[in-house]
Amino acid sequence: MRFVFILALLLSGSLKAQDYPSRPVTVIVPFSAGSASDVIARIVLERMGTAMGKRFLVDNRPAAGGTVGTVVAMKAEPDGYTLVMGASGPLIANKALNPKLEYDPEKDFEPIGLYASMPNVVTVSAKLPISTLAEFTDYVRRTPNVPYSSVGNGSSQHLAGVFFEQLTGVKMQHVPYRITSQLQADMISGQVPLSFQLLPNVIGAIKAGQARPLAVASTRRLAALPDTPTAAEAGIKGYESSAWFGFIGPRGMPKGPIALLNREINAATADAAVRTKLTDFGAEPLSSTPEQFGRYISTELVKYKDIITKGNITLE
Repeated sequence: MRFVFILALLLSGSLKAQDYPSRPVTVIVPFSAGSASDVIARIVLERMGTAMGKRFLVDNRPAAGGTVGTVVAMKAEPDGYTLVMGASGPLIANKALNPKLEYDPEKDFEPIGLYASMPNVVTVSAKLPISTLAEFTDYVRRTPNVPYSSVGNGSSQHLAGVFFEQLTGVKMQHVPYRITSQLQADMISGQVPLSFQLLPNVIGAIKAGQARPLAVASTRRLAALPDTPTAAEAGIKGYESSAWFGFIGPRGMPKGPIALLNREINAATADAAVRTKLTDFGAEPLSSTPEQFGRYISTELVKYKDIITKGNITLE
């Protein structure tokens, strides 16, 4: 009789896993609607929803560098119906900057799958007579404390600048911005002529000839900037700095939904139409297993804790 009872429980659990999702899934994006992070999440979720015949509802919760939305997801019921876009800022930079952060990216979430990265692009104002990464490095070496912009203290762009300093031995001055349009305007004018930036934030200035991309901080060139070399091609090996994105769920989320969602994420980023949309936007499509994603989070934490410690970066 006990065997029959256990078998019934197992079959019941199997059926529940097979039925998932039986209702819409809410995906918290801890950044504002229309932001680069939001756009690429929606591209992937749209394909997933179409393939699965289910709705993925985006819930934008922008605040505190992505921390607020991530905390909401951490506290949600771990039933697979509330996910969050896990990104390098909220999961890595925020944790490395603040050991007392309310959540632990390695312990409080279930990694589901990576879907994209956006490498930072070393960009200069067209007003500067600089055309290559070598000339850029020489310029900042000869001109200490040249200002460079980012979208905030501890952002991937800020850390890209710090990492560049550590690899090359140059010294620059970080200028954080809250409004991307102002950042771009000051770069175009030459007031803050340098930036380590995600392509969507500077593509307008680049297309208008008001800014010049010198190198991509990635192992591969960006499809949207085919003529711009990687940092390694331009002479700085090991200079890789990207904002990356994946979906995660609260700790305790069942393995069945995780496996299903992972399969659909990978199918989405393998789809030609999705890949074109992502690459046109300046992103690189990714795929992973949940286990690979979890190991990647741990590796990135070690890397950026080291960068932040050596750079003496603190919360402002």
